[in-house]
Amino acid sequence: MDNFLEDTTRFVNQAIKFVPISKGLANKITTCNSTYTVRFGVRLRGDIHTFEGWRSVHSEHMEPTKGGIRFDMATHADEVEALAALMSYKNAIINVPFGGSKGGLKINPHEWEEFEIEKITRRFAQELIKRDLISPSQNVPAPDIGTSSREMAWIADEYRKLKSTDINAAACVTGKPINKNGLPGREEATGRGIQFIAREFYKNTDLLEKFGLSKNLENKTLIVQGLGNVGYHASKFLTEDENVKLIGIAEYNGGIYNENGINVEHAKKFFTKNKSFENYTKAKFIKDGALLFKKECDILIPAARENVITEKNAGSVKAKLIIEAANGPISYAANKILNKMNVFVIPDILANSGGVAVSYFEWVKNIRHIRFGRLEKRENALRYTTLIEAIESMTGKSMPEKYKRNFIDGIEEIDLIRSGLDDMMIDGFQEVKKAYIQNNKIPDFRTAAYKVAIEKIALSYDFIGL
Repeated sequence: MDNFLEDTTRFVNQAIKFVPISKGLANKITTCNSTYTVRFGVRLRGDIHTFEGWRSVHSEHMEPTKGGIRFDMATHADEVEALAALMSYKNAIINVPFGGSKGGLKINPHEWEEFEIEKITRRFAQELIKRDLISPSQNVPAPDIGTSSREMAWIADEYRKLKSTDINAAACVTGKPINKNGLPGREEATGRGIQFIAREFYKNTDLLEKFGLSKNLENKTLIVQGLGNVGYHASKFLTEDENVKLIGIAEYNGGIYNENGINVEHAKKFFTKNKSFENYTKAKFIKDGALLFKKECDILIPAARENVITEKNAGSVKAKLIIEAANGPISYAANKILNKMNVFVIPDILANSGGVAVSYFEWVKNIRHIRFGRLEKRENALRYTTLIEAIESMTGKSMPEKYKRNFIDGIEEIDLIRSGLDDMMIDGFQEVKKAYIQNNKIPDFRTAAYKVAIEKIALSYDFIGL
């Protein structure tokens, strides 16, 4: 079985060959700084239940460190360390000034009632807070598999209780509900980032020609594996905004396929209600969802979890482009096979960094204690109104109402968030592309992405005298 942590280290070591740094610094960058294991009891259902959790800090070249907390029975210390490492690299690529960390709690959230999950979450938070593993200045979690804005609100509340004099307490976690110091656009952020990175890729004709891909994102066919938060939003934005055709959705208990297209909203509602795609009437049900990897499509987006494309099935993949919306969905051995097949892969440390980009915006907003656009919105509206009146007076004609309304209403906070996210994704893509095309010995886009990240982290260590 492929080992996620070992594969991540292999990808890093492959990229380090192209970075002129010492062996000692390379080892420092590769090695996870610390992993804390906590075991705590919670009285539930008339008994004390003991839970095990982890918080890994991969790199503190910049602080705070940043990374989600997942609630999942399959999580373990090695997985958390691998995910923490990925956070360091993705932060570096898109120029988010954070180090990398990650957390996990070994639990099946579906086995517990909401009030029980709250008690467990708050106890876990207490264990992390008292070790400074949750702090706006040192370590900032966010949602991941099995968690959401609900859990982040509980953690933030627990931090506020324990650190009542911390004026920046709201910044101790990101991904909070909007009415609890959260940020509009955070829930959609990773999926929106996938949309922006796909759009940017199809603007680069030199890459398209090199890999024999046709131009324009419009009308491309798409298969998504995993219809959770990320897979759903990525599918929604690509189909609605870019006119991509969604033809397949794979889930852990089966998938659906329709070459004429699938309405993602309709499919999502059905799956949410029935917990399965069986008996879905708008597409063909496929009992083994993994078989969808063998279907012809332009774009494949694995959006669930690690190691879904391995040495065993990589050779059967028919997609021309893979965008890694999940963390580590392609194993090291599978990546080599896909390279030989000339499949272009946009790696997780670039493709799914939209979540941490918008988490950074939320953290900044919480530290500033004022929403984005608050100071300039009305001033800009007044200026545009004056300009419109001047133009109408000079021309003797009225500006069409739809254009006038856009100017006068001004820019909302969500517009600024999406604009900032788009800018960070484009800049990250272009930095990686530059590294990729400048050295023809670099085997793939993933290695180029790691090279960019490692160079930035090495530079940060150099500046602090390491």
